[in-house]
Amino acid sequence: MAKIVLGSEPVVGSLTPSRKREYRVTNRLQEGKRPLYAVVFNFIDSRYFNVFATVGGNRVTVYQCLEGGVIAVLQSYIDEDKDESFYSVSWACNIDGAPFVIAGGINGIIRVIDAGNEKIHKSFVGHGDSINEIRTQPLKPSLIVSASKDESVRLWNAQTGICILIFAGAGGHRNEVLSVVFIASVHSNYVDCNRWLGDFVLSKSVDNEIVLWEPKMKEQSPGEGTVDILQKYPVPECDIWFIKFSCDFHYQSVAIGNREGKIYVWELQSSPPVLTARLSHTQSKSPIRQTAMSFDGSTILCCCEDGTIWRWDAVEVSSS
Repeated sequence: MAKIVLGSEPVVGSLTPSRKREYRVTNRLQEGKRPLYAVVFNFIDSRYFNVFATVGGNRVTVYQCLEGGVIAVLQSYIDEDKDESFYSVSWACNIDGAPFVIAGGINGIIRVIDAGNEKIHKSFVGHGDSINEIRTQPLKPSLIVSASKDESVRLWNAQTGICILIFAGAGGHRNEVLSVVFIASVHSNYVDCNRWLGDFVLSKSVDNEIVLWEPKMKEQSPGEGTVDILQKYPVPECDIWFIKFSCDFHYQSVAIGNREGKIYVWELQSSPPVLTARLSHTQSKSPIRQTAMSFDGSTILCCCEDGTIWRWDAVEVSSS
């Protein structure tokens, strides 16, 4: 990333696309009538980099991206409770490296699905309210964390089902946890998506932008500190909650949808921020709840409020 001067005003990116990379729609699937809230590629195992999972309603579906824009259904899990509504999905693995699909939602129960034998491996009960996000520890992918409306974050072993730690109580969150990190000093409203970018944090709320900032902790006062807001990535019409961005494996780019069905792709390794592409289609009008960038960023998926999945693939940019 280009050098950023700390303590100065944040650098705001321009909404004029650089056209460094162009994408076109190669597929559109109608999974059902209920909203789809999450889509995620499997970055845990290189054998399955082109495999992704979605959740919506009481269904978890696993797909594979094939050549030519083809999307193949590999397996589907339907929860026994028809009123379940899954909000988050993540990939993990057991101690032997076999893939797990982890899902959670309105019921507060985490389902661990063994994708190898297509059966439920474990069900984790502990949260007292809905689960808003599940994330996997990338260096130890048998460990997951869950963020809940019950104002707690829990660390689990996906293999054994043991709840290792509960982050809650006095001095903790005073409202539901929408994402696994929450810093009120950066945003004035709910934070519903965030990611580490080296020692910096990318986060978004309902302010029509993604913010890059640096946390600074006070050595003598644990839990207290300040932040430097470094850069801002504008995202028009992104003023509703539960719209989540995604990055490619190496964090070169970030893709985010908005409530009008458009996608904005920003470079992460540049200052000022560069808008790589702005993606839109005449039939894509529904709010995009989450995007998923492939390992190298050449494919972008999005899942929408109307139950659709869209696939965008990079095309060669003409040098003329």
